[in-house]
Amino acid sequence: MKVLIACDGMTSEVACVQAAVNRPWPSGSSFCLLNVFNPYPFTAAPIIQLRLKDRAVQNLQAAVKPLRNAGWDSFTEITAGSARRDINRFAKEWRADLVMVGCNDLSDFGRLLLGSTARSVVRHAPCSVEVVRPHRGSAGDTARHAGMRILVATDGSDCSAAALHSVANRPWPAESVVKVISVPEFILFKDPSYFEKHEAKDMGQASIDDAKSCVTAGVGILSSSALEVSSEVPTFEERPYRVILNEADTWQADLIVVGSHGRSGFDRVVMGSVSESVALHAICSVEVIRQSEAS
Repeated sequence: MKVLIACDGMTSEVACVQAAVNRPWPSGSSFCLLNVFNPYPFTAAPIIQLRLKDRAVQNLQAAVKPLRNAGWDSFTEITAGSARRDINRFAKEWRADLVMVGCNDLSDFGRLLLGSTARSVVRHAPCSVEVVRPHRGSAGDTARHAGMRILVATDGSDCSAAALHSVANRPWPAESVVKVISVPEFILFKDPSYFEKHEAKDMGQASIDDAKSCVTAGVGILSSSALEVSSEVPTFEERPYRVILNEADTWQADLIVVGSHGRSGFDRVVMGSVSESVALHAICSVEVIRQSEAS
């Protein structure tokens, strides 16, 4: 497995590296710590540009040590350009299987105006992406359960199946648990003028039954793994991504895993993307699984 870890180069403390070190990986996995250095603000001050680049090199060399000490094949890379574009470009050229990127947690308004590196990577990466956030639980939470708490949301699609298979086929820390959920879609239709009362009831039950089938199929995919598996069809009535976030918060998930339907352009603007919304608004780490272009 080839894992690309995006670093800002300004500090040797990289949350993504620590997250990677704390987790088991398939045998033969390799890691690249990438810093995309933006030289343009300093074109009139080459001495400052050189100084900052030297600092980035030193910080990357310090940041990669924990991975090397853990025995993983790891190297560093610095390239000039824009992080929002060139992380994805490098991931494609290196044929990465997963990109790990930290989230700067911009406000909704700031994210709308400026965008963010995490959002760009989630939207355009040629492979799966994990938006890494530090664990926000208390020391008591850690003592309560030694492994990871992994929440997988499925809608029964091929994309969701790929996400479930990804979780099932990878190693995880000992005593990790996984919970499979599926959000009934009909709960969004709250205007009674659209349907007769009996029609609304029938469609609501059909939506719940479909969600239960999705959950059952998901549990079946995970049955071959060593993970302790549970499942639920949430009754919280909201937009799907908000239901997923609520469940993750209530269940105290360490990681949310979702499949990417790969919507682009106009479809994303009009309909939004559940996976993108979950990745950008969760308080825990989120992994968006997509089929690698390298495969």
